[in-house]
Amino acid sequence: MDTILVVNAGSSSVKFQVFAADPEQGLQRQIKGQMDGIGSRPKMRAVNGEGNVLVDRKYDVDAVADVTKALAVAGAWLRDELRIEPVAVGHRVVHGGPEFERPVRVDQDVLSRLERYANLAPLHQPFNLAPIQSLLTNAPKVVQVACFDTAFHRTHGDLADHYAIPFQLYREGIRRYGFHGLSYEYIAGALPTAAPKIAQKRVIVAHLGSGASMCALHRGRSVDSTMGFTALDGLAMGTRPGQIDPGVILHLMTEKGMSATDVQNFLYRECGLKGLSGISNDMRELGASDDPHAVFAVEYFVHRIALNAAMLAGALQGLDAFVFTAGIGENSAFIRERIVRKLAWLGASLDEEANAMNAPLVSRPDSKFTIHVLPTDEELMIAQHTLAVLQGGAQKQANERLAS
Repeated sequence: MDTILVVNAGSSSVKFQVFAADPEQGLQRQIKGQMDGIGSRPKMRAVNGEGNVLVDRKYDVDAVADVTKALAVAGAWLRDELRIEPVAVGHRVVHGGPEFERPVRVDQDVLSRLERYANLAPLHQPFNLAPIQSLLTNAPKVVQVACFDTAFHRTHGDLADHYAIPFQLYREGIRRYGFHGLSYEYIAGALPTAAPKIAQKRVIVAHLGSGASMCALHRGRSVDSTMGFTALDGLAMGTRPGQIDPGVILHLMTEKGMSATDVQNFLYRECGLKGLSGISNDMRELGASDDPHAVFAVEYFVHRIALNAAMLAGALQGLDAFVFTAGIGENSAFIRERIVRKLAWLGASLDEEANAMNAPLVSRPDSKFTIHVLPTDEELMIAQHTLAVLQGGAQKQANERLAS
């Protein structure tokens, strides 16, 4: 049976999943794994589709010093011990820029074009692309597909896409892209089954994790998003500040003597919940702390979500449903309760018992809009896109043979 490997590479971890492509049953998840602690304390753990542990192994630092070596180790384990040879590899790529609006098969030319956007997503793009380059070099015959976090938001209208800057800069690619698109695309596709009554209506989805954003959906399409040109905008995140006056950046450079590189590292790594609390970027730790700075960081996070919810409701001209997803959104009843309380003026009413149980529906019957908790699945979305590209390529070849 053909298998598809999905890779989501970060700076210190590589997540991977293996899906069987069954002609009758569709995609079936076989393996879910992760290599953590790259360059420090490498460890690989993976489970099968039933959740049973397949491997839990530690490695020397030198053996897994970077993302490329991590992929090689995980690939060798899949190939040599499990005899898995994927027909294609699907990759999460955060930034597709103005030219990539759908998943694409990657060759060296496509990779070179994607490298141009590395400075627009420095926490993600270089690490997303490293496994692609490794496979192009070491296994050039393997089909690779790049799936973009920006692509789902290409349905935005001009008013949502533009900044109030000269049009020429927009034509050069300076625009509001939006991110977490693979997550929002999965939620939009899951709503017809999970909550059919609101699937085609006006929905705000809150993707709340270490990276956090919100998206306004109407009829399953992205109307607007809290993120913009880069993944710095919008909500406060684990280590990123979210919305900030550009004058602050100018001040840091002119008055504090910070270079562009200094500012980039500061904004991506030292701000957000970490910067506000001075303790941690982990919401679980902050929520359990009575330190005043930790309490303030949590309150700020909730406050900005409430403000942006009102903005997106304005973009939708109303609101029929609110969906929580991603790590914090799916698992933190405490944060959900705080957010819904802030949205009471819009008519939100929380079922506290259902919320405590992380139930799929956590609103009361008298709520003006329904409130849902829906797990996201970006890896499945990537696998679906990769399979579609594979099938499209096979169909193209068949058409060419018929034409000849």
